[in-house]
Amino acid sequence: MKTGVIGTGTMGKNHVRIYSELKEIEGVYAFDVDREKAKRLNEYGVIVCDSIGELLDSVDATSICVPTKHHLEVAKRAIEKDVHCLIEKPITLTTKEGEEIVNLLEDKGLIVGVGHIERFNPIVWEIAKIIENPLYVEIKRHNPASARITDSTIVEDLMIHDIDIVFNVLYKSVSSDYELYSAGNNDLCKVLIKFGASIVSLSASRKASKKIRAIYIEEEEFTIEGDFMNQEIYVYRKPGKYGIENEVYTQENIIEKVLVNKVEPLKEELKTFIACVNKGEEFPITPMQAWNNLRICEEIRRLNGIF
Repeated sequence: MKTGVIGTGTMGKNHVRIYSELKEIEGVYAFDVDREKAKRLNEYGVIVCDSIGELLDSVDATSICVPTKHHLEVAKRAIEKDVHCLIEKPITLTTKEGEEIVNLLEDKGLIVGVGHIERFNPIVWEIAKIIENPLYVEIKRHNPASARITDSTIVEDLMIHDIDIVFNVLYKSVSSDYELYSAGNNDLCKVLIKFGASIVSLSASRKASKKIRAIYIEEEEFTIEGDFMNQEIYVYRKPGKYGIENEVYTQENIIEKVLVNKVEPLKEELKTFIACVNKGEEFPITPMQAWNNLRICEEIRRLNGIF
């Protein structure tokens, strides 16, 4: 299979690197409006194209890693050329644009996915296997400012990863029945979501001095702590006994470290995309799911007056 990467910035460069490592890939083609930037990827044996049209005529599938404001335009060209594509998140700049992509795909038979990379972090699926009835979920995603992101608020930039996990993994069965509250601005946002009696707290920032990627879950009989960066999970079971020694409250907790097969999430994502194309199977993050993630982002922005 021949694959392409349209847009060779930081994320696009990583797509090129990983495609070049996959044995299923016969050739990697790249295009960027900055041709010199694309040429700098020669170490990966990439074939640099002079136009998007040339790239689409050469490949079976492509990653779309251009700025969000160009996602619709580039995705439409790929779909019209019957090229399978993986669009970096968010699917488009607005839900209205996202609807265009969803409508274009009707009866097309193409594999089109959206790159919500954290869905491929191994701790997500390990936690999904452990949870039974979450009472409280808290996810923090805090970051120093990045010059790489210029056309998204903090909600579409960082929080969207956790919106995807909450609505499509942890609370998939009740995802349409929720209440949402929020406060924030372009760079800092806090969200509370109620699913029945369960409470979810999401926070995201690009003003932090410390990078945090953490998840915390409380259930009736145990508590889970997870770190997305270190790919580690700890489960704290309720103590076998409580007591008082020398007038100090004591308890004996059972702490389990869950065995996690650590992987590079982007590599898992791209391997999955290629496998889905080869098998004709739907990619795990569909355009409709990604559109709904963006719809929730827009709901949060409306509540915060940052539309």
